[in-house]
Amino acid sequence: MSYVIEMNQIRKEFPGIVANDNITLQLKQGEIHALLGENGAGKSTLMNVLFGLYQPEKGEIKVRGQKVKITDPNVANRLGIGMVHQHFMLVENFTVTENIILGNEPTKAGRINIKKAAKEVKKISEQYGLSVDPYAKIEDISVGMQQRVEILKTLYRGAEVLIFDEPTAVLTPQEIQELIKIMKKLVSEGKSIILITHKLKEIMSSCDSCTVIRRGKGIGTVSVKDASEAKLAEMMVGREVNFTVTKTPAEPKDVVLKMENVTMKSSRNVEALKGLDLEIRAGEIFGLAGVEGNGQSELIEAITGLRKVEKGKVFLNQKEITNLTPRKVSESGVGHIPEDRHKHGLILDFAIGENMVLQTYYQQPYSKNGILNTQAIYDKARTLIEDYDVRTPSEYTLARSLSGGNQQKAIIAREVDRSPDFLIAAQPTRGLDVGAIEAIHKRLIKERDKGKAVLLMSLELDEILNVSDRIAVIYDGKIVDIVQAAETNEKELGLLMAGGKRQKEGEKST
Repeated sequence: MSYVIEMNQIRKEFPGIVANDNITLQLKQGEIHALLGENGAGKSTLMNVLFGLYQPEKGEIKVRGQKVKITDPNVANRLGIGMVHQHFMLVENFTVTENIILGNEPTKAGRINIKKAAKEVKKISEQYGLSVDPYAKIEDISVGMQQRVEILKTLYRGAEVLIFDEPTAVLTPQEIQELIKIMKKLVSEGKSIILITHKLKEIMSSCDSCTVIRRGKGIGTVSVKDASEAKLAEMMVGREVNFTVTKTPAEPKDVVLKMENVTMKSSRNVEALKGLDLEIRAGEIFGLAGVEGNGQSELIEAITGLRKVEKGKVFLNQKEITNLTPRKVSESGVGHIPEDRHKHGLILDFAIGENMVLQTYYQQPYSKNGILNTQAIYDKARTLIEDYDVRTPSEYTLARSLSGGNQQKAIIAREVDRSPDFLIAAQPTRGLDVGAIEAIHKRLIKERDKGKAVLLMSLELDEILNVSDRIAVIYDGKIVDIVQAAETNEKELGLLMAGGKRQKEGEKST
C-alpha cells in the first residue's frame, strides 16, 4: 500500500527522557488518522519531528514514498505538510490576512499587496467552508475563528497533509462540531489529516484509523470502525478506565460562598454580570453550565479579585471579600484552577517546582525574612509531582517545556493540595486524557467529602452532569435556573443555556 506519510522507527530523546521510542506511523491519502495517547506520551513530539521542529536521533520519514530529511518547518511546508498548533501562533493586533501571509508576503513593486492576499484568503476560506473575514483583527474574533485562521495559514501555503495538535482543547461543543465538519470537508477535497487528541468521542465520530502511543512507545494502529471507546482507552492508559463517576449523594452544610446582586463589566467594557445572586454550600460540587461568553469567566474573576465588582457583594464564610486583592482572596481560603492556564495559572519561564508554590512562596517553610528556602520548595514539588503523576524530567524543568496536560496537572496539584474551604475548578480537565480526568474527578469528590465547597465550571456538559451535585445555568450574565444534577439531562441544560425555560412537572409542552 502507498502512504502519503511514513514515519518509521522514530526515536527522539531529550535530557533524561526518551520522548519517542522507535515509533512507526503511516498515513493514507485522504484519511483522518488519530494519534492518541496520555498527556506527555510523546504525541506532539512525534508531530514536531514530522514538521521539522525537532530532529530525530534515529528513524526515517518518507513523503509519498520518497525518503526525506525535514530540517525545519520551511522544508515541511515545501513538502506540503502544515501544522495547526495547540497554542495559536497569531499576532493579536494584526488582521486575519496579515497573520496568514506573515513570512510569505506577496509583493508588488516592493510593497506588500494586501488586497491580492485578502482575495486569495477569501477564496480559500470559501472553498473549505471556513467563513473567515480576511480583514478582521485577531483580537476581535472568537477562539474558534482564530483556529480557522491557523487552518487557513496552512492551506495558503499549499499544505496537502495537515497536522492538528489537540485542536478541540479550547473550543466550545458547537465549535467542535464545526471543526469536525471542516476536517471532513478538507479530506473530501483530497487532503490528509493527522489529529493529535485524547478525546475518544471525537475519534469515534471523525477518524478512519488510530495509532496509540503510551509513555513514548507505539502500542498499535487500529481501524476506528472496528474499535470501541473502552478499547482505545485501555490501549492508551494500559488498564481499564471507568467512564462513570462514582460518588455518594452530597450532604450540603453551611453556605461557604454567597454572591448578592453582583454587577460587573467585561474586558470590553460591556455589562457581563447583571445583578447575579448565588449560594454555594460546604460539602457540594456546584456545577456552572453555560455557552461561553455568558458571564461565567467574569463570575470567577469577581470571586478571585481578578476583576472589579461594580455593584453587589461577595462573601466567603460570612466575611465580605468583595474587591480584595487576589492574594487576600487566596489567603481567605479560596483555591483557583484557572480557565487559562498560561495567563493565570503558571509562570512559564519558571521551573515547575517554583510554580508549585506560587500561592505560598512567601510563607514558611518556603521563605523566611524574605529569603526563599529552595530546598523546602523543591522537596514540596517532588511530593506533588509524584502524588499527581505530573510527567516531567525533573522539578527543575521549565513549566514551558511540559505538555499542556502536565501543566494542568501541576496547577491542580498546587491548588487542591492546599485544601481550601472553597475550590474553583474552571475547565479543570481541559486538555487531559481519560486516565487523568478520572483522577481529577476523584480529587474533586474527595474535597467535597472533606466538607469543602467546590465550584466546577466546564463547557463539557457530560462532565457537569457526572461530577456536580447541583447545577446552575448562566445566561446573559444571570443565573436562569438551578437544578439537581440527578434530575436533569443534556437536553434540558441545553435548552436553559440557550435562554429557554425548563418544563415544570405537570406542565404541558407547547
